[in-house]
Amino acid sequence: MDMRTPLARVRHLGASPEATSHWWWQRLTALALVPLLLWLVASLVWLAGADYLTVREWVAQPWVALLLILLQAALFHHAQLGLQVVIEDYLHLEWPRLAAIVATKALALVLALIGIFAVIRVSLGA
Repeated sequence: MDMRTPLARVRHLGASPEATSHWWWQRLTALALVPLLLWLVASLVWLAGADYLTVREWVAQPWVALLLILLQAALFHHAQLGLQVVIEDYLHLEWPRLAAIVATKALALVLALIGIFAVIRVSLGA
């Protein structure tokens, strides 16, 4: 028979600090993505029909390049966080879950770095 109070039984069994941090990062990246994506869509509509040189000149502006880099960083981090939640919920065996999370993080990092490198390369005129 368990003589502990209900509070004693549940103490230290709540959400871990990592889960809370994960939740907050997912919300913050979602919040950052709203204005960034609205700006990107408006910019793409404005640039519709433009030639490569015009788009390259647009990307070469420092504030545009910075916003594109921030967009990619937030987008891939948000996607990785969301996929991690799905993986944690549906993969119950430890090693496949860990492998899938590591692969997802690695893929998100590689894709973000490729995108950021592309923005820098285009903005520098290469």
